[in-house]
Amino acid sequence: MTPQTYWAEYAWIDGRVEDEVVIESAPDGRIAAVRPSVETPPAGAVRLPGLTLPGLANAHSHAFHRALRGTVQAQYAAVPRPPGQGTAGDGERAPDSFWTWREVMYAVAQNLTPERYFDLARAVYAEMALAGITCVGEFHYVHHQPGGAPYGEPNAMGDALIAAAADAGIRITLLDTCYLSSGFGAAPEPRQLRFSDGDADAWAARAAAIKTDGDHARVGAAIHSVRAVPAEQLATVVRWADERHAPLHVHLSEQPAENEACLRTHGRTPTQLLADHGALGPRTTAVHATHLTDQDIRLIGGASATVCMCPTTERDLADGIGPAVQLQRAGSPLSLGSDSHAVIDLLEEARAMELDERLRTGARGHWTAAELLRAATEDGHACLGWSDAGRIEPGYLADLTTIALDSVRTAGTPARLGAETAVFAASNADVRHTVVAGRHIVRNGHHQLVQDVAGALADAIAAVRTP
Repeated sequence: MTPQTYWAEYAWIDGRVEDEVVIESAPDGRIAAVRPSVETPPAGAVRLPGLTLPGLANAHSHAFHRALRGTVQAQYAAVPRPPGQGTAGDGERAPDSFWTWREVMYAVAQNLTPERYFDLARAVYAEMALAGITCVGEFHYVHHQPGGAPYGEPNAMGDALIAAAADAGIRITLLDTCYLSSGFGAAPEPRQLRFSDGDADAWAARAAAIKTDGDHARVGAAIHSVRAVPAEQLATVVRWADERHAPLHVHLSEQPAENEACLRTHGRTPTQLLADHGALGPRTTAVHATHLTDQDIRLIGGASATVCMCPTTERDLADGIGPAVQLQRAGSPLSLGSDSHAVIDLLEEARAMELDERLRTGARGHWTAAELLRAATEDGHACLGWSDAGRIEPGYLADLTTIALDSVRTAGTPARLGAETAVFAASNADVRHTVVAGRHIVRNGHHQLVQDVAGALADAIAAVRTP
């Protein structure tokens, strides 16, 4: 790779804004040198006007959920509500929840093929690049054909996601997901058969055959949830991740119904069940972690497990607000994800985490802008197995995103408050440049590899959306 020199008008380095920073990339795609206070850009340097941050890490994604955007909102509006459960101005409509949303999601999942999934994921990952995301954690569980028969290449669906990320110019951690049952002690439903390998040993054998280059793609493991992996098979997934020193992610306590069913079946919470089977540790990321007991919080924090908050999805699905403040105080790093892609905007996820907490508590200032940016960058990368990314520092991967400070949303704020402006005022529309491995992927708001991202999204979504 050809080395490139960038000159950032402002750059966020080690938690502070520096002026006029030269960032040199090396042939291996890492940062070779960082030099602040260089008033004149060196010859040949690419100018990055605005605030340059480390690339953003989207720690939790289901790429095919992007096809649901808008559709699920319209469907909810048409569902009759039982008498007495209407609200002012909305007529008589049925109460909606994660569980009704899931029915729409299953319908889209049935329409995926490796070719369609490649097209859709390529467009979704290009949208992420336009939003300043340089690395995605893809929580991948659509493994087989509808009905559950393997493809000729058992990892055809995962391979499509890895190839899509490469074509869109971003890094990926494929979090290959073990998904075996529809509930505690229940066999998969017909629509879930394509998610299941039958048992954890078969899942482990298939996942072990996934091939990546380690440069743009890495592999981790995921337990879909304690309801989807029988307790006696959790240890197999944990062992697979431990043997490879790989990330281990899990949907945890997203819904009260999951907690209640786990208590009925095992006499303990999902967090306690995971702890009993060795699934909590510093390479573990608990996604959502919304409905926790005080003991759960102590277990997660005491294990130094990361927690991935997905506020835009959690509020879209009416899931609730997780105890992120208590978890961080207990010892858990925080990361952020766009999950169902109601929007793809890591700045909004960071902002929402603080603002949701303000609504719940009636107090402000739970996190500084610098702390929220760390969740969106360094800690997000670390939980995906990229501990060599997320900082503008020599030796780290040369992954950058630049936020405009002169848009209608960001203009007028002093540059020294660039981090506060980025988190609390900017949006994905303010991303001007995205650099991955020293390579310019988004330049002046235009994707360099996928020329018509909106058109690619429209075509790919039309191919998988159920009328």
